[in-house]
Parts: sequence; structure tokens; C-alpha cells
Amino acid sequence: MSRFITRGDESKLTSWYYEIDRNLLRMILLLIAIGLFTMITAGSADAARLGRPWFHYIQQGFVPYTFGLICLFGFSMLNKQQIIKLSIVGAVVGVCALLFTFVHPVYINGSARWVNIGGLKFMPADILKPFFIVLTAWFLAYMHKLYGGDIFLNKDAWRAKWQSWWPYLVIFLICMVLIFKHPDVGTAALYFSVLVVMIFVAGLPWKFMPAIFGAVVALIVAAFTFMPHIRSRAAHIFDIVPRTQAWYSINSIKHGGLFGSGEEAYVKDVLPESINDFVYASIAEDWGAIGACALVVLLFFVFNNLIRHAVSARDDFVIYAITGAAAVFAGQICFNLMTALHLIIDKGMTLPFVSYGGVSFITFCILFGIILALIREDTWNR
Repeated sequence: MSRFITRGDESKLTSWYYEIDRNLLRMILLLIAIGLFTMITAGSADAARLGRPWFHYIQQGFVPYTFGLICLFGFSMLNKQQIIKLSIVGAVVGVCALLFTFVHPVYINGSARWVNIGGLKFMPADILKPFFIVLTAWFLAYMHKLYGGDIFLNKDAWRAKWQSWWPYLVIFLICMVLIFKHPDVGTAALYFSVLVVMIFVAGLPWKFMPAIFGAVVALIVAAFTFMPHIRSRAAHIFDIVPRTQAWYSINSIKHGGLFGSGEEAYVKDVLPESINDFVYASIAEDWGAIGACALVVLLFFVFNNLIRHAVSARDDFVIYAITGAAAVFAGQICFNLMTALHLIIDKGMTLPFVSYGGVSFITFCILFGIILALIREDTWNR
């Protein structure tokens, strides 16, 4: 592309091309390419298992993947103020959709976390992720601007007024309760973890760690007490019930061996969610342990790139936003890989950019488009 765009050209596209973190963009596009390849290989087998044409997922994925890529590049061209304004709109839409799940719930696999609008099913909790991170980052930066370095122990920051912690915490807790009651414990845990990471980066003293640990324990106890399916799944965490998703996943990984099964890969043909929750098992069977580990290394490089930018950023808002993006990216990777390896109970979380995507894929495209834009602005406006 650099053959057609020279640094001397005066245009927004030229500025964007030379100011964007092209290494990070290339890694994201490589992850998307891996996901598309897996969608074709494992997706054709999954479609055949369900009695659908081999190109079913290619056909179904054309619109969300096209829209996701448009969002990735489109959001990366915005500035900070545009991102904040769009995040406010996105957050309002996401919260309204979240409330709608209790007015008109759509149950899939026993969970009412879905909304169906015009035949389009999506999870409001997925839509909220990038906008939650942006607005939390803005809120933390704004609180520092109002109250200085100490925004957690400053009494003025806790007074009953709009410019304080209370409005933010009330909205956050309401959303957490709604997500938890779907039930969707995994997503609730992810949101809570991302918030904890962001507030610690914003200066929360370590002496609050016992309180946070207590909140986590309370969440686990509540899940075991009020959600029978959590107790049922947890009972089998130390064994593998034959012909379950975990059983097929482990066998798919084993069958891949060191170099992959190639044309002899067959376990993924009967593995449910082989291109979504258990996409890593499909990749391990096709590419072997070497290929599966290479994917983990690529994911780590993306994470490391985010951390490097967070450390070098000047603007507090950018630091918190990148930190939140790194936290949700790493959190979903851990949940997905641990589910495939049967180290935790199935939480139904996608592997960023690699799992077959609908709204989840679009969400990560929006999030990383935002992060690319913030990195570009913070780097070149010094």
C-alpha cells in the first residue's frame, strides 16, 4: 500500500496510514484471517453435521465480517471526542437492550441474555464492552481532573452529587445484576475483572484487595446458591463425561498431535461449537500443538503491544482505555482456552477475532478500532 501512498501526500488517508500502529493492525488482520480459515474448514464440517450446505457459515458470516471490518477501519480514523460521543450513544443503546432482555426475554440454552430484533439475535452485554471501557476510562480521567491524584479516599469524590462515584457505581451495579440474573456469570465476572484492573491502574490502594477478593467470593457463592446449572457443571470439572463438549474438545486436541491431523481431522466433525466456544480445539486438531501454540504466541504479541502503548501513553484517558481493552482481550482468551482445555466450566466466551463472529466479532472490531485511534492521536499529538 505504501507504493500508492507517499508521506508527502496531504490527505486524511495518508495521515491515517502513516500514523496508525500498522504492526498492531497487521496482527489483528492475521487473527481475523485465521478465524476465516477456521470458519471454512471446521465450519463446513459443523454445517454438514447440522444438515446444512458446506458454505452455510460463509454465507451467514458475510454481513457481520464485512460490517466488522468497516467498524475496525472506520473507528480507527476517529478522534478522541468523536469516540466519547459515539460511546455514550452505544452505551445508552446497550443498556436499553439489556433492560429489554427482562421485558421480552429470548432464551437460548436456558439463558435469557439474548435480544431478537427483526430476526437478528445478539447479546446486549457484548455490545456494551467497548463503550463500557471507553466511558469508564473517561470517568476515571475526569475524576482525576476534579479531585487530583487520590480519587478513592478523597471524601469529596464520595459525596452524594452527580460528579462523584455514586452515579457510575449505581449504573454499573444495575448492569451487573441484570447480566448476573440472565444468568451469565462468566460475562459478569469479566466485566468485574476489567473494572478492577482499570481502577487499580487509576491508583486504587492495594489495601482494598481483601474487599475485592470478598466480592469475588460472594459472587461465586451466589452463583452456586441460586444457579443449579453452575453446581451441575462444577460437579464434573474434575472428570470428563463422555460425549460432552469438554470430552470432544479434549479428544480433538489430543488427535491433533504435534503437527496436526490435516485431512485426517475428524473429531471436530462431531464437536459442538467447533467454530465458536471450542474453536481452539478445532485449530489444535488441524494444526497440531505447534500451530495451536503459535496462535497463543500471536495473541500474546497483541496483548504485549497493548501494554506497551498503555505504559508509554501520556493521556490518562488513553492509558485507562488501553488497559481496559487489554484486560477484556486477555480475559476472554483465558476463559476460551481454559474452557477448551476443560480447566473451568464452559462459560460460552469467544476467542477474540478467531471465533466465528456475529456481534462478538463486531464488538472487538469496534474496540480495537477505538484503541488504534487513541494510540494514533496520543502518539502524534505530542
